[in-house]
Amino acid sequence: MPDVFQVLADPTRRRLIDALRGGERSVNELVELVDIGQPGVSRQLAILEDADFVIVRPDGRRRLYSFRELSQFVTAYRTIWEGRLDRFAAELDRRRRNKNKKEKRR
Repeated sequence: MPDVFQVLADPTRRRLIDALRGGERSVNELVELVDIGQPGVSRQLAILEDADFVIVRPDGRRRLYSFRELSQFVTAYRTIWEGRLDRFAAELDRRRRNKNKKEKRR
């Protein structure tokens, strides 16, 4: 799987994702919305599909693309960040209690 941060770093891919947040679109619709040629849009969509940011649905001769919510990506990092944020909150509470104790002594 490609590095998701590297995938999202490209401004063209971010414009495509923004366009897809409005709903399912064909390649031709995306070409008009992001103002780049069809080969460029197709290339960027392939990268987004490989990174699991978009879903492709065949519709006759057309292929329709839609934005995949990032819940799977977020879930993968949630356990890492939850522990860190819990420790951060505990440290903030400890500092607040120490500050309150010092102020009461004055």
